Amino acid sequence: QVQLVESGGGLVQAGGSLRLSCAASGRTFSMYAMGWFRQAPGKEREFVASISWSGGSTFYADSVKGRFTISRDNAANTVHLQMSRLKFEDTAVYYCAADRSYGGNRPEAYDYWGQGTQVTVSS
Repeated sequence: QVQLVESGGGLVQAGGSLRLSCAASGRTFSMYAMGWFRQAPGKEREFVASISWSGGSTFYADSVKGRFTISRDNAANTVHLQMSRLKFEDTAVYYCAADRSYGGNRPEAYDYWGQGTQVTVSS
C-alpha cells in the first residue's frame, strides 16, 4: 500500500514556474514507477510525465516537453515536477500516481493516486 500526498500547487502568472512535490508513504517507494497526470474542468485526466523506479528513464507528454522536468528522490520517498514557462492551458488539478510495473502514459496502469493539487495559470 502506498499513500501519496501532493503539494506545491498555486496561482502563477503565465511564463512563471512552480515545483510540485509528491510525498509517498511506505518502504517500497523505490520499487514503483511514478507519474504525474492532470485534469482540467470538463476534460479527461491526461498524462503529463512519468519516471522509472530508478529515475533513469523519463517520459513526457508532447505538450510539456522541454518545459517540465520530473525527478525523484528515493531516499526521501518523493517525486517532483518542475514546471517552467507555464501557460494558461496548464491550468488543472495535478495528480501523482504510483505503478508497481512500468508506469507509462495510461492512467489505468497506475495503482495508487494522490488527492491532487490545483495549479492555476493566469494569462
